[in-house]
Amino acid sequence: MAKKILTLNIGATNVTLAEYDCSAKGTLTLSRYGMSPLAAPIDGGNTETILAPALLDIVRTSGIRPGKVNISVPGQMVFPKFAAVPHVGDDERFESLVRIEIEQNIPFPADEMICDRQILGETVDGDKSVMIVAAKVDQIESICAAITSVGFSPEIVDVSPIALVNAIRNTRKGEEEECIVILDIGARTTSLAIVEGDKLYNRSIPVAGNAITREISTALGCSQEEAERIKVEQGYVSLGGVTEDADETIDRVSKVCRAAMTRLNAEISRSINFYRSQQGGGTPVKLYLAGGTSLLPQVGDFFAEALGIEVEIFNPFELVGISSSIDADAVANDAVFLGVNSGLALRSAGDAHFAINLLPPSILTERAEKARIPALVAAGVMFIAALLCGVFAYNNQTAEIVARRDAIATIANDLSSMDKKVQSASAAAESAAQEAEEIRKLLVGRSKSLHALAAVRESLLPGMWIEKWSADGKITVRAWRDRVKDKLPKDIKTIGEYVVDRVKAKGVAVNGGVKILDMSTIGENSQVDQFTLEVKFK
Repeated sequence: MAKKILTLNIGATNVTLAEYDCSAKGTLTLSRYGMSPLAAPIDGGNTETILAPALLDIVRTSGIRPGKVNISVPGQMVFPKFAAVPHVGDDERFESLVRIEIEQNIPFPADEMICDRQILGETVDGDKSVMIVAAKVDQIESICAAITSVGFSPEIVDVSPIALVNAIRNTRKGEEEECIVILDIGARTTSLAIVEGDKLYNRSIPVAGNAITREISTALGCSQEEAERIKVEQGYVSLGGVTEDADETIDRVSKVCRAAMTRLNAEISRSINFYRSQQGGGTPVKLYLAGGTSLLPQVGDFFAEALGIEVEIFNPFELVGISSSIDADAVANDAVFLGVNSGLALRSAGDAHFAINLLPPSILTERAEKARIPALVAAGVMFIAALLCGVFAYNNQTAEIVARRDAIATIANDLSSMDKKVQSASAAAESAAQEAEEIRKLLVGRSKSLHALAAVRESLLPGMWIEKWSADGKITVRAWRDRVKDKLPKDIKTIGEYVVDRVKAKGVAVNGGVKILDMSTIGENSQVDQFTLEVKFK
């Protein structure tokens, strides 16, 4: 029977949950998956109210059952450090030198960090090349707590760039010694990795999809929502030269995209030069692209021309099979988002070269305590069995039988007392679990309200604001007439009609659950428009 492997990739703007079947030979098949946007960026204080509802949404729509899960966190959430550590003395001495490197190079106190390391071979000087990855304890703890509240049990906490490296490296059997560059162009940051045999270098670059959207918004003088739509529907990367697009707007957008890619290319070249000079690396022979922004037309052609190497958009399904129950067209469209999940699945399939685990101390401690319980029970059973054997071995000696019987009675009393303590502890644990479930339901309910508020606020134009929000879903909106009248699309006649369409598009209301109750103007010169919106939220 195939083993189930659950993977969760937490991005800057969305999360991807995927379920894989792993055969006895380690072959992976994608059986279910789902993606959900995050209502707001995760900043530590809002993790559970943002992450838990998104995860619940995927569970509800995909049919994936909660269980043990491998997690990846964004590259910008961790601090990678590459160090050359002398291998002197025994392993304990080596580990102490690694800890010194961590304390000297991680910008926070050691007790506030979770750290893991992996040896990446030897340097030309004979030292051990070590990759050190650190993250703040409170951030990882809050993520694991949010995931646990939905019913999942974190097994591995990996880092997205490293998981993606494992996935791509696994498709290059026999070519692992070649130097390649991996570029995951996301929404907030671009993760760059250079891998060559046992060597690995990675960093985050603050040039990505959101930056392009902001620059298009500035260039065209439109909202960021409109800029994002134009980028997705009409944007492409200009390849330079004297050519121009016949459409002036599209031409400007293509040049904005090229300018952003040019900055990104400069960072890539700088990283390659650093890798070659500081780590003795080779010259890259290929660039792999991943992430949503890699779908921007002509991105691959731009980097192929700029770097002079082969460029390919990574397809994880060269490595992973697809269940017949999944829509093949949907998977093809989402392939650029599933590379990290495939790398996470390889961790449990036993075929990942780089293995970082930032599982927080609280979970490790809890598992250690649970692991002790079967051992204690077995020891107790063995002890009692040994006593019984002794009793039967000397059944002809009445005095010893009495002594042994008394000893067993004492142990039985002790075990009875222990049993009562275990029952009391179990009852307390069950009570705590019920209380935690009530708190989780409360937090999820609050997050729904926050999500609804965010959806309505995002549906308003600049110059519009919420004046009143009633418990029955009636929302009073006001707008400065002179500030919004020129911002309405040509096919929209009133601001109320615009807001209704936008709220419907957000998907937070039931079908037919958004309507205008009344409209009026206020102010001395009727300079403010006011309308009441009724929304029946899901």
